[in-house]
Amino acid sequence: MSRSSLALVNLRAVVILIVLAFHSVLPYLASLPATAYPFDSTPYLWLAFPVIDSQRWFGFDLFCAWQDVGLMSLMFFLSGLFVSPGLAGRGSGKFLSDRALRIGVPFALAVAFLAPLAYYPAYRVTAADPDLAAYWQHWLALPFWPCGPQWFLGQLLAFNILAAAAHRFMPGWERRLARLVEDVNPVRFLVGLTTISAAAYIPLLLAYSPFAWVNVGAFAFQSSRPLHYLVYFAAGVAVGSCGLNRGLLDCDGVLARRWPAWLAAALAGFLLWAAPTSVVVADWSNAPLIAKLASGAGFAVACATSCLCSLAICLRFAHRLVWAFDSLSANAYRMYLVHYAPAVWLQYALLDTGLSAIGKAATVFGGTLIVSWSLAAAIGGALPISRLNQTIRGMRSA
Repeated sequence: MSRSSLALVNLRAVVILIVLAFHSVLPYLASLPATAYPFDSTPYLWLAFPVIDSQRWFGFDLFCAWQDVGLMSLMFFLSGLFVSPGLAGRGSGKFLSDRALRIGVPFALAVAFLAPLAYYPAYRVTAADPDLAAYWQHWLALPFWPCGPQWFLGQLLAFNILAAAAHRFMPGWERRLARLVEDVNPVRFLVGLTTISAAAYIPLLLAYSPFAWVNVGAFAFQSSRPLHYLVYFAAGVAVGSCGLNRGLLDCDGVLARRWPAWLAAALAGFLLWAAPTSVVVADWSNAPLIAKLASGAGFAVACATSCLCSLAICLRFAHRLVWAFDSLSANAYRMYLVHYAPAVWLQYALLDTGLSAIGKAATVFGGTLIVSWSLAAAIGGALPISRLNQTIRGMRSA
């Protein structure tokens, strides 16, 4: 495995750790209301915050704001990296059937069985009758079927369908995309990515606000972001079409060598988004248009700089084999599928304890990591110790 491939493996492990941390700290945000959101009332904000704790820490607000800006864009970008090799090797039909099995089936199973389990605490904290039968009645009375974090898989499946259709009816579209980014300077890539994503994001932002969600059956998406995420998915396809060891993904390239500059750019980009967003967040409808535009432009800059910063740091420092990260990466997808229910139930169990916000968040994160990693490894037949043994054997044989 090349150094760039190892860096991407380790980045995948980092991403799943951030996802678990993000969902672990949500009940402890200082910006949340004093009481939990009612289960049967619109706009159903318990979907994002199933449990609300009395212990708070503002540092978690900053962490979640930064990850909300950059993490999902990075995940769609990484997902796009491997689309072109898959299409080239299998063709659109086989590629699509493989994606349906790998993404569609787990999405359906997780939404059908794990989502009701994960959201039961959200019902119990406000219910007059916390009985399971009453919960099921209220659940079925909802105008949609909550999917939780699996909304990402639903949208990713849609993007893969688009990619397969483009491969079938517009042969060579991946190579045309690749020519746009082949040997491109990272700064020019940043400018292009920011410009295109801003053009895709800002019109929907002004039409719907940055906070609105749409739930259709078992699918959900943030009204302002589908085209923005499609841009990042397409950018990943373009970069992946050039090869995983060239251009932006070269461990000895300009992006990796100048990681301190990209870290500074990511911090500046976050501030560029946070400053105008703090003005409009309280009352979006009546906020000045210039503040809305500044918030949208800042979001585009923050996403692009955060994504490139993550790539730069991992390419520079994380291109070595680390057995724990190897196991995390191998189990990352299954961990994503199963982690939400343990996280929410641990948050619910800690409601009446005397721990601080940081203590509770650390407990939830540690417990969620252990439970989801163990479940994912058991499901995949790749327990962490087995992965270690496989790695050692592979190194010896090499």
